[in-house]
Amino acid sequence: MKTKFNKHRQTIFPTYTILLIMVCFYSHAQLKGGHILGAMGLQSGTQTPENTLSVYVPGYFYTASSLRNADGDKSIANPDIDMTITGAGASYVSKFKILGANYGASILVAFAANTIQGNNLNAKNSLAFTDMYVQPVQLGWHNKRADFIFSYQLYLPTGKFTAGASDNSGLGMFMNEFAAGTTLYFNDKKTFHFSALASYEINGEKKDTNIKTGDILSIEGGLGKTFYFLNGEKTVPKSILNAGLIYYLQYKMTNDKIPLPVIGVVEGDKDHVGGLGAEVNYFHIGCSTSAGFRWIAEVNAVNRFQGNTFFLTLAHVFSFKKE
Repeated sequence: MKTKFNKHRQTIFPTYTILLIMVCFYSHAQLKGGHILGAMGLQSGTQTPENTLSVYVPGYFYTASSLRNADGDKSIANPDIDMTITGAGASYVSKFKILGANYGASILVAFAANTIQGNNLNAKNSLAFTDMYVQPVQLGWHNKRADFIFSYQLYLPTGKFTAGASDNSGLGMFMNEFAAGTTLYFNDKKTFHFSALASYEINGEKKDTNIKTGDILSIEGGLGKTFYFLNGEKTVPKSILNAGLIYYLQYKMTNDKIPLPVIGVVEGDKDHVGGLGAEVNYFHIGCSTSAGFRWIAEVNAVNRFQGNTFFLTLAHVFSFKKE
């Protein structure tokens, strides 16, 4: 651990904060951000078509198989941590243009169980209202061989949070995030593609504390193939299947800052993790309904949990285009 001494700071912290810090020390201290890995995969750099409203229900399931230390070795095997997130969301893409890009926006109202706040093994809360995700700006460009996307999103601290508590449903901090990405197509029909989306998260101080999570960089995408299934007359497609390999990477870019009385500010070593898995999405054109599944196995985790991520999504698309 790196320790910075601040002679001017002599604040006495409540007992619960000190206990939280002690737990973090013994568990290779790292604090979590709001970005949910696995929420993006194939064609992560592509915006949905204009004049559409997508209403969706996500299902995020994370199970940790080990806790890794600063050397990437198992600190604790089978830590018995299983986190769940679900809720309801909506995403709208308009025909309004900004700098040649379609403007869109999204929102997600979510509920979480066993919210992971860091490397604390005592994360136990039943399904409860968690932090809200709002994306007020999303810009999407579509070219012949590539799509591009830029967005700004924030996470509002609407979930329950008390420093040191084991039953928090939220992270207790405002989080701002900027993202940019692309999907590259390797043929004219755009059926073979590779994507990458980079997101940079800037975190504020946690509620009623001077604890601050470091900035976080996340990269997500995949290499996939799109298949079109035609109707009986072989004239128009009736459904679309998207399948391929997906990945994610996440790096803590700046140190967490955890103030301690007398000692000063403690900065934990930065964590990182990688993941590789598979995704399949099915969209029925007649019903305008899709179902997607992602699975990612984590690798090379340092100073954090390592496990498996599962992501299910059900969505219905309302089109406002004139026939």
